[in-house]
Amino acid sequence: MKHYLLSVVQPAGGQPPEPDALAEIMRNVTAFDDELREAGAYVFAGGLHGPQTATVLRPGNGDVLITDGPYSEGTEYLGGLCLIQAPDRDAALEWGRKAALATTLPIEVRPFVDQH
Repeated sequence: MKHYLLSVVQPAGGQPPEPDALAEIMRNVTAFDDELREAGAYVFAGGLHGPQTATVLRPGNGDVLITDGPYSEGTEYLGGLCLIQAPDRDAALEWGRKAALATTLPIEVRPFVDQH
C-alpha cells in the first residue's frame, strides 16, 4: 500500500458556515473518517488552526530566525490533512472525492516520494 496526503484547502478570509451547515459537515467528516478506518485506509487526520497562528523557523548563517505568522500570504491555506494508505492513485483519488464531498472544500491528493 502507498501513502497519500489529502490536503484540505481552506479559503483565506472565508466566512465559516452557519451552525446548522457546520453540524452537517462535521457529521459527514465523521462518517468519512469512520469509512476510512473500516476500510483500513486511515493513518492520521486532523484540522489545523489558521495561518495567523503559525511560527516560521528559517535557517541562515549558522542560526535560526524565528518569526510569527505564516510562511507565505495567499488566498488559500492548509486547513487540515488526512494521511491515508491506498493501493494506487485511483483509489486515493476516490478517497479524495469523498473527502471533498464531506468537507465541502477542495482536496489536494499527493503521493509520498519513493513508494513502490
